Amino acid sequence: MSRRHLPYRRPLLATLAAFAVLTGTAAAAPADTPQAPVAAATTLGALDDTYYQDALGKTGTTLKGALHTIISDQSTLTYSQVWGALKDTDEDPANSSNVILLYSGRSEPKSDNGGGADQWNREHVWAKSHGNFGTATGPGTDIHHLRPADVSVNSVRGNKDFDNGGSEVSGAPGNYTDSDSFEPRDAVKGDVARMILYMAVRYEGDDSFADLEPNDQVSNGSAPNIGRLSVLKAWSQEDPPDTFEKRRNDVIFDQYQHNRNPFVDHPEWVDAIW
Repeated sequence: MSRRHLPYRRPLLATLAAFAVLTGTAAAAPADTPQAPVAAATTLGALDDTYYQDALGKTGTTLKGALHTIISDQSTLTYSQVWGALKDTDEDPANSSNVILLYSGRSEPKSDNGGGADQWNREHVWAKSHGNFGTATGPGTDIHHLRPADVSVNSVRGNKDFDNGGSEVSGAPGNYTDSDSFEPRDAVKGDVARMILYMAVRYEGDDSFADLEPNDQVSNGSAPNIGRLSVLKAWSQEDPPDTFEKRRNDVIFDQYQHNRNPFVDHPEWVDAIW
């Protein structure tokens, strides 16, 4: 795991540690989404005073550019290291031996990862063929958009764009698919949207990878685009960040990549950019 100089991290963590002593852990989230305890509360005020200070007050392409600069300062993982990382980021708060699978919502043993039926594997929410980055270190291993998923459901999703509608996916109630799109269950619609939009800000074509951008269509194929943007924006509003998603952002920042998904911290920035 490589690591670059992180100018925001030291003052932020000091602030968060002090705040945790005063306030304790984060509050529990709604019961329909499993929640895990947060070791130290990450306050928006602390983040804005340090990590996001160069983005505040900006909108549109100026905000997108500022956030790109901020979140591009990160550590990277190999594809094999992603297995271990996901066992931490997506841990079942009710059972520390399990992870929660993104689309099905099922709690599955961490050890049951692989390629067999009913096992879990590494789902690229921004399909890796959309921009042809594969599993290369960078977008192919960025755990902000990699999630544990049931092998069979992952195969059904494939590299489809995101949209509403279709037939319900077998073994994953609440998920729907048709020939060119996939609709995740309601509890993670916003998570999916914010992961896609993170990727669009993080990968702008200035680091040997394609410039990833959302658009408002489906059937994008190998183009570095995923849609539908209008649907993703609606999902982000309908399903705001919950404690599980916020904890995941903190774990990635504190333990692995040392960068954040800004749309988990500031979901209003979705409309401010797009």
